[in-house]
Amino acid sequence: MTTRSLQHVIQSMPTSDGAGVKLRRSIGAQRGLYLDPFLMLDEFGTDNPGDYIAGFPAHPHRGFETVTYMLDGRMQHRDHLGNVGDLGPGGVQWMTAGRGVIHSEMPLQESGRMRGFQLWINLPAAEKMKPAGYRDIPAAEIPEHALPGGGTVKVIAGTVEIDGMAVSGPVNGPAGRLSTDPLYLDLALPAGARFTQAIGAAHTAFVYAYEGSLSIGDGPAAKAVPRQAAGVLTPGDAVTLTAGPDGLRAVLIAGKPIGEPVVQYGPFVMNTRDEIEQAIRDYNDGTLTAAA
Repeated sequence: MTTRSLQHVIQSMPTSDGAGVKLRRSIGAQRGLYLDPFLMLDEFGTDNPGDYIAGFPAHPHRGFETVTYMLDGRMQHRDHLGNVGDLGPGGVQWMTAGRGVIHSEMPLQESGRMRGFQLWINLPAAEKMKPAGYRDIPAAEIPEHALPGGGTVKVIAGTVEIDGMAVSGPVNGPAGRLSTDPLYLDLALPAGARFTQAIGAAHTAFVYAYEGSLSIGDGPAAKAVPRQAAGVLTPGDAVTLTAGPDGLRAVLIAGKPIGEPVVQYGPFVMNTRDEIEQAIRDYNDGTLTAAA
């Protein structure tokens, strides 16, 4: 087994999106520097309602998937298909834009803390024009298990093995694999605790610490990952994470690379410029969300 180490760090940068929601972007902070199959990772977290109250009014997408994971606060999803989902603490919304979706994500609170992540996962060319889909996954449907070395893991997508038992999340489990084979874990570790996870050798993987600190690897070769930064991992079969002296909260994310050209224009992600121009025309003439 080849153990992964830290390859490089992508520091998150403050920015805003939607109608002025303040957030920090790591993956995707520099246009064109993607981490195949991942296009973007945004972390939002604030106690100031002025930073989030305007939300994300109705807007289009085509060609990829969005995964919203809420830690604190409440937001509501609405889309042209008639889906309405209330996203609360610990819940996940997994949306496949496919051929096209128009949706909004608006706060269901006027005060208090709002914190979470949005991840964009690319789709291969063969799936970019498939029908849009939406899944609302409440916290109760996301397995959370205690770890032998202390701490817990929440399994949003993919499978982990704990004491010889396979634990699969509600997405990308044995009953329904996605083409990008995503793994999405939320880890909470006490100071000094270690966590080892097997990852497909050809998969892209990174870890993002949002509380506390961590190191990757063992002994003198271990490398620290700064807080609020994406630590991109080298190839290998597994990774070992060690929590720092103040403990750790982090997401560990991996996926199978697509290996195709990526052309992005705002909310549209396709393979060629012509396809982007077609997406813009479809949106302008009202056919973006039409059935194929």
